[in-house]
Amino acid sequence: MKIIVVFDIDGVVRDVGGSYRRAIADTVEHFTGGEYRPTPIDIDQLKSEGVWNNDWEASQELIYRHFETQRKSREELQLDYNTIVAFFQARYRGTDPDNWTGYICNEPLLLQPSYLEQLTVAGISWGFFSGATRASATYVLEKRLGLNSPVLIAMEDAPGKPDPTGLLATVHLLEKELDELTSVVYVGDTVADMYTVEKARSHQPSWNWIGVGILPPHVQDTAARRDAYIETLRKAGAFTVLSNVEELTPVKIKEFLL
Repeated sequence: MKIIVVFDIDGVVRDVGGSYRRAIADTVEHFTGGEYRPTPIDIDQLKSEGVWNNDWEASQELIYRHFETQRKSREELQLDYNTIVAFFQARYRGTDPDNWTGYICNEPLLLQPSYLEQLTVAGISWGFFSGATRASATYVLEKRLGLNSPVLIAMEDAPGKPDPTGLLATVHLLEKELDELTSVVYVGDTVADMYTVEKARSHQPSWNWIGVGILPPHVQDTAARRDAYIETLRKAGAFTVLSNVEELTPVKIKEFLL
């Protein structure tokens, strides 16, 4: 039996509470004229809808919703998406396209290369499917973790989650010859990630699909937030929810399949 593990990146491989999510808050605050800065809970509530995996689109949606509370219509506002993206990227990457100095430079890592080596030794294939841009994903995987051209499907390569195209493409890049005994574990931290597993199962029902939820660090501050987030991921289809990705050991993976 082939076992394949595919990892999301944000909230799983790296902590984006002070980077992507901070950039969302900055962007919304800027384009609402300082009237509204979404809290981490506000952002989580939006993401729990399962369709706002793209943080640029999430930022725009929060801006629209703020102004709708003031009875201003989307047609009236006509936000310029590209302007929102440019502002967001200036915060996240920095203003120099060749020498990044933004929030991305300070993202804590949530796993180490030695963990991935354990999977390889156990005969488990692994790769990454993320809604992050290829440049951002490559920055953390190759520059920060030192991985050598890992299998990666990024924003530019596939439709956004929960569309399963990117997950299926990652699996096929990892294993050219697949049979009905193939088991695929997708590891993510959002409702959209779990929905992606459900949709992939409908496309390839002969494989064993398992969605593993990971608690991002920003929801682990209090037991109440932690428990609520666990329940949200379970309702979205998570087989199990872990506090850190490295808890998903080869032994535990194989236990899932018994």
